[in-house]
Amino acid sequence: MRACTQEASIVGVRASNQPYRVRRRVVLHFPGFEPLSAVDHHARYKRSAEQTARLWNVAIEVGPMYANGRDRYFDVDSEGSGWRTSNRIYILDHSDLVSRLNKRSLYKRLGSGFLSGARVVMEGGAKGYFAHAWRFGLFFIFPFMLVILAIAVSVAIAAYPYWMNLQPVHYVLSAGGACIFFICIFLPWSEKFHTLHLFSDWELAVALARLNDRHINRWLQARVESVRAALNEEADEYLVSSHSMGSSVAAHVLAMVLEEKPGVLKGKRIVFATLGGAIPQVSLINSATVLRRRIGAIARAPEIFWFEIHCRTDPIHLYKTRVVALAGHHDAVQPRVVTIRVRHMLSPDHYRKIRYDPLRVHRQYVLGADVRAPFDFTLMTAGPLPAASFADFSREMLPQF
Repeated sequence: MRACTQEASIVGVRASNQPYRVRRRVVLHFPGFEPLSAVDHHARYKRSAEQTARLWNVAIEVGPMYANGRDRYFDVDSEGSGWRTSNRIYILDHSDLVSRLNKRSLYKRLGSGFLSGARVVMEGGAKGYFAHAWRFGLFFIFPFMLVILAIAVSVAIAAYPYWMNLQPVHYVLSAGGACIFFICIFLPWSEKFHTLHLFSDWELAVALARLNDRHINRWLQARVESVRAALNEEADEYLVSSHSMGSSVAAHVLAMVLEEKPGVLKGKRIVFATLGGAIPQVSLINSATVLRRRIGAIARAPEIFWFEIHCRTDPIHLYKTRVVALAGHHDAVQPRVVTIRVRHMLSPDHYRKIRYDPLRVHRQYVLGADVRAPFDFTLMTAGPLPAASFADFSREMLPQF
């Protein structure tokens, strides 16, 4: 019955000559694992909104960033022919968690990163990645293999006096050469692949699976309080949007809100949009029992319509996987999976520049487009159409105002 109700709500938007229009929306956005603060995300959103406004011939005004205690938000007013929509967008970024992980010493980051990678392997995560989305499996092993290769080269440099039967004094030179190669040559070069940043990404993934880090658990609870307060605001629609690793964070937080106050969503229109389906990055780890339970709770909440945006050319997510089924809830309503093509969102020259940069392609979900496309992050978060309608658009049926 719930599936039929959700489908009917979307089809109604498509079929009606006068579709339902959102006048007031509250957005709770959980960004991905990027070293960006809420202020940085606000600046990015503003740039993307300017692109969207020109592209769709609408007026979009992005207000300044405000701080209310721990919460950061900004208001967006959009207007077109016969409609006006006011939006409040909360940025629930985890930049403090990113900074905490990235500020540690090199040796701590390397050791903790390899330990987290080993835990992902031992707890079945890596096996699941290759079984359900082999490209994501390659994404998982890439930073570790790259660093292992660099360590092997460093060891070879340090050991060259042994292989060449040189005097012991040469070991001082070879050890220095090995350190220079690894620290002064490899690490700066590897930054273009964000190698150590990805080590921290896997540390957070394991922490979100095990929930054994008190700092992260306190941070999640603080976000619960933020979401609960935002849900008390008057709005026609409440959109919980998330990107990449932020989707696992959002799933935890949204389910925790339901656990602590089951009736909090009653009578509200809630949309959960996950961009770049990466929840299985955490949920496929054996110890992520709490997250898998919470995924089921969200899928079974009658007030929530959940859909995912996937992209075939984005290797940093588990393309076309069924996140709820993978969490063990085969009987629950499965989120609608909507596939997009980045090449259909950008100009040919722009796409050629980024197509071989996986991290840049992965960010496109939350960036502005060059041409009109079925999915546009700014339109979904600030336009007049219900967010759920973006689960039904296609190249043949673009958003219409």
